Amino acid sequence: MAMPRAVSLSVAVLLALLASAESWLYEEFTTDGNVRADYNAQGQQVASLVLTQQSGGGAFGSRQKYLYGQFSIQMKLVPGNSAGTVTSFYLSSGDGPGHDEIDMEFMGNATGQPVVLNTNVWANGDGKKEHQFDLWFDPAADFHTYTIIWNDKNVLFKVDDLFIRSFRRYADLPYPGAKPMSVHATLWDGSYWATQKGKVPVDWSGAPFVVSYRGYTADACVPNGGEGSPLSCPAGTDRWMNRQLDDAERGTVAWAKRDYMRYNYCDDGWRFPQGFPAECSRG
Repeated sequence: MAMPRAVSLSVAVLLALLASAESWLYEEFTTDGNVRADYNAQGQQVASLVLTQQSGGGAFGSRQKYLYGQFSIQMKLVPGNSAGTVTSFYLSSGDGPGHDEIDMEFMGNATGQPVVLNTNVWANGDGKKEHQFDLWFDPAADFHTYTIIWNDKNVLFKVDDLFIRSFRRYADLPYPGAKPMSVHATLWDGSYWATQKGKVPVDWSGAPFVVSYRGYTADACVPNGGEGSPLSCPAGTDRWMNRQLDDAERGTVAWAKRDYMRYNYCDDGWRFPQGFPAECSRG
């Protein structure tokens, strides 16, 4: 039986929409493990990472490395009891002992408890710069936008339209400013660490655990050759290359710190018995 004309036209429109949709996942990234890609009704590609006990989690990493830029993605986190799971969006120069890294990690929690966002900055293998925040909304109910702005002055962390942290550069202290970094997203079993310092492991009866990503953008500079080579930057780089917080944005950082900060490495005397890192006393 022939397909009705209206249905035929609807299918044709849908196929055209999908063909013209932004297919960012496989063009921009390589994948590993349990990764799915679909399209929503608006023609946006949605990448999903899936975690099960039998097959582990999933990940994708960018084919390109960058040196400074603005990186943004929309995420919908694991719903319900996500305790023990870790979802991430981060930059990394690699796995070596002197690597650089900028992290946004989401540590799962029991149903009804806030998900914790862990932000961290590594430079030349020196990390331990965590600021952790209880998210003030349900990150599994809908997509929210998470952004990292990285330039030669500071690293800025942003949730939707709100800046929550600024990690400043000081000339005499380690800073991730020399090593190109790739962009990564992962979902994995962090039972030993993620929830209440490892006291609450993953409840596998709730598997599969799924986190979804969409709307990825990288407005960033690309090295032309090896370390120290000139950068190839997009037009209008000043919109993020010179970006620092204004007074109102410093106010949102203060609000997040006052009302939602769970952990600040600069307050952890037990961890630093010989004295806090130098940047802790520099405002």
